[in-house]
Amino acid sequence: MTSDTTRSAAVREAALTQVPAALADLGSLVRIPSIAFPGFDRAEVQRSAEAVKTLVEGLGIFERVEIATAVVPETGEEGMPAVLATRPARNGRPTILLYAHHDVQPVGDESLWESPPFEPTLRDGRIYGRGAADDKAGIMAHIGALRALVDAVGTDFDLGVNLFFEGEEEAGSASFAQFLSDNADALRADVIVVADSGNWDSETPALTVSLRGNARFTLDIETLDHASHSGMFGGAVPDAMLAAVTLLATLWDEDGAVAVAGLESRDAATPPYSEETLRSEAGLPQGVSPIGRDEILSRIWNKPSITVTGIDAPSVRNASNTLTPKVSVVISTRVAPGQAAADAFAAIEAHLRSHAPFGARLTFRDVDFGDPFLVDTSGPAVEAARAALESGYGRTPVDIGVGGSIPFIADLVREFPGAEILVTGVEDPHARAHSPNESLHVETFRNALVSEALLLASLDASD
Repeated sequence: MTSDTTRSAAVREAALTQVPAALADLGSLVRIPSIAFPGFDRAEVQRSAEAVKTLVEGLGIFERVEIATAVVPETGEEGMPAVLATRPARNGRPTILLYAHHDVQPVGDESLWESPPFEPTLRDGRIYGRGAADDKAGIMAHIGALRALVDAVGTDFDLGVNLFFEGEEEAGSASFAQFLSDNADALRADVIVVADSGNWDSETPALTVSLRGNARFTLDIETLDHASHSGMFGGAVPDAMLAAVTLLATLWDEDGAVAVAGLESRDAATPPYSEETLRSEAGLPQGVSPIGRDEILSRIWNKPSITVTGIDAPSVRNASNTLTPKVSVVISTRVAPGQAAADAFAAIEAHLRSHAPFGARLTFRDVDFGDPFLVDTSGPAVEAARAALESGYGRTPVDIGVGGSIPFIADLVREFPGAEILVTGVEDPHARAHSPNESLHVETFRNALVSEALLLASLDASD
């Protein structure tokens, strides 16, 4: 047995030994309702950051561990607390930056949860709880992998390691770019691992090589100066709901595909993926057809999508015989890799203005962009990551695209243009991140932790 083989075997055994402790610590983190959205208790996010900091300090390998914040440039407000740790490289070894986030989504309708959202519950090989998968499991995969490396080789290794565990990713990462700028020297790395994505399935690992961008905005549609009686004026006066329904319908064609000129698609092959798999993973019942054209994964990974995610209008309970003067909607656009989010928004704005019915007045506000991302897969760290994933899972990894967005990756690329960025994750397609009954597949987590430990060991041994 070569020394490299012996070392890898020791790291693997140490990683497997660390899984129970990592899951126990994950449970403790899940119990903290660290929701960074406005209106929720910031103290819980602070408590979560302090718990994560304690876990990081317990590794005993960092020169610097602290809770840090940055100011949101647009508002001057203080961002949510992040955990920052640094360990310089030695003897020519690379530095790796490990990213995850400790804030979580709100729980939504708690009656839809089969167990309390902040009480981690094990059933059917999965741990249920808000943040169990997205993304406190990412934090514990990083910490568990580092524990395994220390157990196997001691604290005197040469790999540089920086940690950035963010506290506001789910709420939009408003201070992220400023945080990177403020802490650029501490965070600079040769390799960045973003543990906030998913896998092909619960047994097959994946490396995310493309992400759609996003353009999100609120649209106000007005047709009247004030509400009027629908009996007195209906049939002659257009109400805002009529205008909104008419206008929004122009965004899609009869197949449900986006029908906005100027929104681009990417031409790239996708793995086989059946309609049956889509129905299972998305919760699409029989009788309701998928939308769009071409291969299913191409629709999700390589084409734009437009979704109305919110609407302000009179509720059913409060409905009266009134012509509504104003309707507001939130529109979320996923932008295909290769197109700038700002260009996509410009195309949608032009479309909506040119299709506004009855002279309806349109106002665009709260516009937010996140650019798409394409990974350069030619670097040595990508090759090392694939080898580690195959060894850790026992299956050849799949290069995947993701229909969702991680907008801050564009900030990482801008601040650290020479770094190789690896987007990995601990989720499987049934994790239900952001939804009721979010869960983590325990076996997937085990394999992810082992894989990352092997990656760290490989980079520590590289020239």
